[in-house]
Amino acid sequence: MRKRLPFIAGFLLAVVASGSTWFYMNRILRAQQLADAAAHDRPRGNLSDLYPRWLGARELLRHDRNPYSAEITREIQQGYYGRPLDPARPDDPKDQQGFAYPAYVVFLMAPTVDLPFDVVQKGFRWLLLGLAPASVLLWLYVLRWKPSAGIVLIFMVLSLGWLPMVQGIKLQQLSLLVVGLLAGCGACLAGGWFVLAGALLALATIKPQLTWPLVLWLLFWAGSGWRSRRRFVFGFGFVMLLLLGGAQLILPGWLRMFIRGIAQYHQYTQNQSVLTELFGSIAGAILGTVSAAACALCVWRMRREPAGNMAFGQAFALVLAATVLIVPMFAPYNQVLLAPAIFILVRSEMLRRIPRERVLPAVRWARAVGFALLLWPWAATVGLSLAYPWLTPGARQRVWPMPFYANFMLPVFIFGLSLLHAWNSETGRQVIPVQYDRDGI
Repeated sequence: MRKRLPFIAGFLLAVVASGSTWFYMNRILRAQQLADAAAHDRPRGNLSDLYPRWLGARELLRHDRNPYSAEITREIQQGYYGRPLDPARPDDPKDQQGFAYPAYVVFLMAPTVDLPFDVVQKGFRWLLLGLAPASVLLWLYVLRWKPSAGIVLIFMVLSLGWLPMVQGIKLQQLSLLVVGLLAGCGACLAGGWFVLAGALLALATIKPQLTWPLVLWLLFWAGSGWRSRRRFVFGFGFVMLLLLGGAQLILPGWLRMFIRGIAQYHQYTQNQSVLTELFGSIAGAILGTVSAAACALCVWRMRREPAGNMAFGQAFALVLAATVLIVPMFAPYNQVLLAPAIFILVRSEMLRRIPRERVLPAVRWARAVGFALLLWPWAATVGLSLAYPWLTPGARQRVWPMPFYANFMLPVFIFGLSLLHAWNSETGRQVIPVQYDRDGI
């Protein structure tokens, strides 16, 4: 029984932390959003990020209407916000909710277009809830880490209550589906299913902003061992041809409309990268270039690693961490891409409890800050949940942003620590004793 006490305590803490995130979202953040919308006469409809894609797919496939058109955008706004946006109202949302996706996303939506949206909405919510723990198993497989069943269960519970994951589920964000496809791609590569891995990566390009760095890396990796890896390129290329060709058949000239839609999307949302938000446009661009170059140099040294090797998983995770940092999107739900890098760092810390390697004080402090930033949203939601009975509307307005305080700094620390970890692992300065894995770590 004593041996099980650490697991029981950890599991209960994970349940409390995850439950507090959902309580915060449903009872504190939502109440604040409703109060703010009422005060500024902001419209609130279904607010589902799936809805614009679903409606655009339905109108294209059933009625042959252009989903990128202004008419469809107004119909999307009618459902998403409850009414079309009015430019004369300064407090109206700026996001026009246009169909800013590649046209071939309609093939993923096709099985749902004849169903009522409330049914589709519920089904997609359950799909995302299932993908959260499933992605934990897939990422652990990609990283070649076999922790004990208890630790895996704790990770699953925490994934269901991780703030970026919960926000994505509440908003019904396709980013979570894309992350699931990328996790499946990595697991298929690690398992030797190269054609299927390529197909899953092609499907994940429905969000090209989140996938292009990984696509570039994996194609380069495949080219570095062409004879044994060419099936991955064939699988990716074949499915991409089907998607692109099929989209052209049902909507000729869609690529031009998509590019124009993306430009308009960035114009009215004014989306920027995490680094640009933190350091400004010039310094952010410089740091983004340096980060991308450092990541490229590190993974270039791993280009010959087989997919079943732990180093390949490190490269996979590092590229995803760099993606969160440099792409012009800073929404918290995109940080679900950090999951494999976080697993690597957690594993490194668990192994370091016994063999204390010599680490520079600055690195040790960076690790401490990184893990504090990771844990902060749970600490904040637990605290706000406990204080809920005493939260007046005025107090709620002041404290509701607290769980998001680490939103911009967390990707910076996770990427930096992942880069250092991957570099040290590659140069042989970090030694991971095999025997500790047998103890369940």
